[in-house]
Amino acid sequence: MRWKTLIFFILATLVLSGSSCDAKVKEYKVKVVKEYPHDEMSYTQGLFFQGDKMIETTGQYGESTLRVVDPATGKALKKLGFERKYFAEGSVELDGNIFILTWQNKVAFIYDAKTLEYKQTFSYPREGWGLTTDGKRLIASDGSARLYWMDTQYRQQKSLTVKLNGRPINQLNELEWIDGKIWANVYMTDMILIINPETGAVEATVDCAGLLPRHLRDEYTDVLNGIAYNPQTKQIFLTGKYWKRLYEVELVAKK
Repeated sequence: MRWKTLIFFILATLVLSGSSCDAKVKEYKVKVVKEYPHDEMSYTQGLFFQGDKMIETTGQYGESTLRVVDPATGKALKKLGFERKYFAEGSVELDGNIFILTWQNKVAFIYDAKTLEYKQTFSYPREGWGLTTDGKRLIASDGSARLYWMDTQYRQQKSLTVKLNGRPINQLNELEWIDGKIWANVYMTDMILIINPETGAVEATVDCAGLLPRHLRDEYTDVLNGIAYNPQTKQIFLTGKYWKRLYEVELVAKK
């Protein structure tokens, strides 16, 4: 682990562990409702539902893909690869298109949501990490404490700093819009933040420690990353990079 990443991890853990000092910030843990297979070769970056199908983008140079997944089996029903020079990141569907960020390539893509046909490439001004939508605009993270609202041409509309107990939280990663709030993985931790999109304030934390048991981990297993919400069924799904399982979960208040 690089020292910079280790320092981020320690600072994030210290800040998150102090959330109990503010009674206004709710604290949850997750309860597993059901588990499903997940492709352990998927370095999960973006995860969302389109109807009854799950759309997943996976990262790593030479391994990045856009895939349509059957959540019940974990199998890819359709899969497109990216050129080896691209490291795919967060993704989301809006207005019949799939929007995809890249990590450090300074480009973003648009694909047709029905056919997965490539449509357009855009210049992108920052690192691409997570991506979601409020139904009107795109919302992106870049590994800092900031979130960026953009139109469908990737033009920035506004930005907010995400704060927990008044302190910025860096390493915001994969994002999902759930019932009017933004859920965000915090990279290198087992914590998810539930964020007020108007103020940037963290309203709740979700502790996912132990979600993937030890017997399902190996030398390749990486961090928690991947939040998908099915608005038709109100189900919430979580997974991680190179995880062998996808979990349907419910929130349980910490005592």
